[in-house]
Amino acid sequence: MLGWTVTFVVLALIAGVLGFGGIASGAATIAKICFFLFLILFIISLIRGRRV
Repeated sequence: MLGWTVTFVVLALIAGVLGFGGIASGAATIAKICFFLFLILFIISLIRGRRV
């Protein structure tokens, strides 16, 4: 999940440098969603992992 986030951030940066604002905005939004989804799943796995 974190790998997808990095991929979309790089895509957003490249698109932003080349002047494609709409694509950069979309890729940055997807990267934010992936990152927060990763954080939520990580926290859930930490909580569930402690109940042995």
